[in-house]
Amino acid sequence: MPEKVKKAERFEKRFGVVAVEKGFITPDQLFDALKSQVQDDMEVGSHRLIGEILCAHDAMTFDQVDQVLIVLTQIEQVFD
Repeated sequence: MPEKVKKAERFEKRFGVVAVEKGFITPDQLFDALKSQVQDDMEVGSHRLIGEILCAHDAMTFDQVDQVLIVLTQIEQVFD
């Protein structure tokens, strides 16, 4: 496995983890959103993104979702 891939796997962050780290949501809110995502998958055959679910549950604002996406984009650019 290329070194770049190993580094990316080690430092990859997920949307929910960043949202918790930034204090936008609690771990319990993330867990509930993940449960909703799995339930969508089982019932519909596809799922919504975690940010969409958290906004639908009024746990996050669209601005907060954008802030998390900016962090994830910056992390991704480091490994490009």
